Amino acid sequence: MMELTARQQRFVEEYDVDLDGEQAAIRAGYSTRRAKATARALLQEPAISAAIEAGKAERSGRMKVDADWLLTRLAAEAEADLGDLYDENGDLLPIREWPAIWRQGLVTDLEISALYEGTGKERREIGHVKKVKFAERLRRLELIGKHIRINAFKEIVEHKGLSALAERLERAQKRNDERNDEHNDGEAE
Repeated sequence: MMELTARQQRFVEEYDVDLDGEQAAIRAGYSTRRAKATARALLQEPAISAAIEAGKAERSGRMKVDADWLLTRLAAEAEADLGDLYDENGDLLPIREWPAIWRQGLVTDLEISALYEGTGKERREIGHVKKVKFAERLRRLELIGKHIRINAFKEIVEHKGLSALAERLERAQKRNDERNDEHNDGEAE
């Protein structure tokens, strides 16, 4: 395998940061004007692609993140019970009491507004409005489906136009052959 130059190695390291080829090229010292084209060319180099893949594999091993981890995490997120966020009275539990799976990404936003009654010295807090925004759980099911290749989410594209085009070309060829035959018959008389 080809040895990488210092700048190419720096590109590989920078690409590993955010997987943005253009920015990696700029941070590695390549021309800002041509960064996008440079990144595209570098990413097509077998030695650079191999170095990037090796870096990903090393990082996955170090972080203990692999396909099994991801699939286990997606399954846990897909199966997380919304009821675990509420107490027996139907009130939202304090965040510290939520199961970790909810705290680590299934809840994307939480807005709490206090409700008051009265004015001035008579004003007192009477409750809270809590709005919880959840991550899209269907997306997790799609990712699981793609991982295990069940084709439940695969888009089907039919190419009806190709067979129709072939038939039209065949008919045109027959008409052309018939015209040639008529023309040749006319010359023979």
